[in-house]
Amino acid sequence: MAESHYTLQRPVFDKPVKLLIVAAPFYRDIADNLIKGATTEIDAAGGSYEIVEVPGALEVPTAIGIAERMSNFDGYVALGCVIRGETTHYETVCNDSSRAIQMLGLQGLCIGNGILTVENVDQAEARANPAKMNKGAGAAAAALHLIALSRKWGGARKGVGFISDPQEYQIAGEAKDKPTA
Repeated sequence: MAESHYTLQRPVFDKPVKLLIVAAPFYRDIADNLIKGATTEIDAAGGSYEIVEVPGALEVPTAIGIAERMSNFDGYVALGCVIRGETTHYETVCNDSSRAIQMLGLQGLCIGNGILTVENVDQAEARANPAKMNKGAGAAAAALHLIALSRKWGGARKGVGFISDPQEYQIAGEAKDKPTA
């Protein structure tokens, strides 16, 4: 019996969206297929994107954090592939990259995580196959849905960590006198 997966309808945007795709092309063919899936999904939603490449999955969240602080993207798509090897490095890369992406997301960044964590090349190829359930497309769709929620519930806020909007609060009221130095 074939598995059936429910897919949310693609969000519709009143203003264009711009995403950054951060790819770790350690396995070039896998990364290229993930990128193809992501760009196809973003194009279908009427969005635009830039693509940057980093050496490996551990660098993906760092690149996203840098871009959030220094650029103007609405969301991010994290792409890469980690295949289990003979050492514990697999667990470190999988856990740390995923945890860092999740932490950025909890700080308000709209990130779709398409970093594959698989046992072998066959599993990776199946998950990156453009003719099947391409996880790059799924990650882009996730980012687009989070951007739609962000726009629904309020304006975009820049920065990683606590950076407040001066119009959100007033500490002690208006000053009576003009300050002098």
